[in-house]
Amino acid sequence: MSYIFKNSIDLLKLCKKHRKPISEIVIHYEMEVSDSSRREVLDKMRKVASVMKEAINGGMFEPKKSLSGMSGGSAQKLMKYFQKKQNKKHGTLLNELAIRAMTYAIATGETNACMGRIAAFPTAGGSGVIPGVIMALKEMDKLSEEKVLRGLFTASGVGIIIAENATLSAAAAGCQAEVGAANSCAAAAAVEMRGGSPEQAFTAAAMAMKSALGLACDPLGGLVEVPCIKRNALGTQHALGAADLALSGIVSFIPFDEVVEAMWNIGKLMSPKIRETALGGLAVTPTGMKIRAKLGLPSLKKITENQTVSP
Repeated sequence: MSYIFKNSIDLLKLCKKHRKPISEIVIHYEMEVSDSSRREVLDKMRKVASVMKEAINGGMFEPKKSLSGMSGGSAQKLMKYFQKKQNKKHGTLLNELAIRAMTYAIATGETNACMGRIAAFPTAGGSGVIPGVIMALKEMDKLSEEKVLRGLFTASGVGIIIAENATLSAAAAGCQAEVGAANSCAAAAAVEMRGGSPEQAFTAAAMAMKSALGLACDPLGGLVEVPCIKRNALGTQHALGAADLALSGIVSFIPFDEVVEAMWNIGKLMSPKIRETALGGLAVTPTGMKIRAKLGLPSLKKITENQTVSP
């Protein structure tokens, strides 16, 4: 019996046919495509979850400055800010779940910037959103390992569909394809972890991606630090917000598969200068140019003269 799916319509049909959540269908999908046992598939995802937790702990409890000097220590700073405000009349504007999600996303990005080990889920540039949301939910809701794994498999299912029908590459479609995709994956995961239906999970995924459509990839110096790390942090809020909207019964007017198609079409319309080349957007602000010089990168004038970037 095949569990292969190409889009959300296929996956939802399988969920309905087998009366199973998205995570269970994705587990069977992985067993089928990798010719692995259920235990092997689950063990592999356990390793992913373990790496995510290690990356979070590294960024929070052993903060280091990256070689560029652009990142390091922000995760610890955010959590200390929350703890300081916790018992005061005016606490943080966001609740503990939201702050934890942002903290863990930043910690993951800072670990990555310091050459630490991360789970590039769905990519290195978007690696903070999913662990941020899932690990924060685990701790705040006191969820079991099984719930965490189910969240990760649901996120995987959404990522598979995006990769199959569009791209997960910022070089191909901008940051909407990396952080935007991560937002979608995390939103769907949050819905399943909170007991929502497969339909609600894809509604959340659609709304989370819509919030990132057109997002440029314009990293300073071409490094996965600025604005990437903070975009991941704020991406957790898009994911959690989209999940709450879906769980409340609100439906995305545009179906998920159509949102993915729109993202891909937008990506193809983007100038190469805002698709991971560091030749446009924030990367060419005065601050961005200083970082470029600090890193010893060639001047933009020289690049233009040599025509090293294809239109």
